[in-house]
Amino acid sequence: MIKAILFDIDGTLLVTGGAGAVAWQRAFLELHGVEANIEEHTHAGMTDPEIAEIVFREVIGRDGSDQERAEAIAGYLAHLQDAVDESLGYRVMPGIEELLPRLAEDGILLGIVTGNIEAAAHIKLARGDLNRFFAFGGYGSDSRDRTELTKKALERGEQVSGHPLDRAETIAVGDTPRDVRAGHGAGIRVVGVATGSYAVDELTDASADWSLENVKDGFPA
Repeated sequence: MIKAILFDIDGTLLVTGGAGAVAWQRAFLELHGVEANIEEHTHAGMTDPEIAEIVFREVIGRDGSDQERAEAIAGYLAHLQDAVDESLGYRVMPGIEELLPRLAEDGILLGIVTGNIEAAAHIKLARGDLNRFFAFGGYGSDSRDRTELTKKALERGEQVSGHPLDRAETIAVGDTPRDVRAGHGAGIRVVGVATGSYAVDELTDASADWSLENVKDGFPA
């Protein structure tokens, strides 16, 4: 029996239609006067701190200081709300709007596990009215390592529920091999959904415990 589920955001719960890339681009243009096409330099599943470091290294041509990276992330957040609001491609993924209420009604504890820093995660979820389903999470602001932020999500889930989470009764849902590796690294099984950049067979090859086209068919809870 599944009693707790951790959901990734981008490509799993929703897509922003490129709003994140737009916000990063606006931030680096404003702060450093450079056009930074984030999608040319990053891959699905990266954390926001990783993205900031890569853009400095590959676009600006040097490692940014801690202060510069912090300023870049702040600039990204400052532009993200408008970018999400303006996006014509924002959409909640198939089956999510039906699945989350059902899981909540069944008493399953729902959390977030994402490379987004926490504030960015909530901005993205808000447009789809999804924040209301999630009581806790692990975020890119907790760690740049997805396994570690998944462990942090589990810790927070235990704080919210008031008891240890049985790893055999807890799963994660994600759309990339990074999500699969992170869940397994944290000791839980993973549902891979082919709603992002990876196909079902690629998620199977990455050792997902379940590989689905989307959450509408075959979801294990």
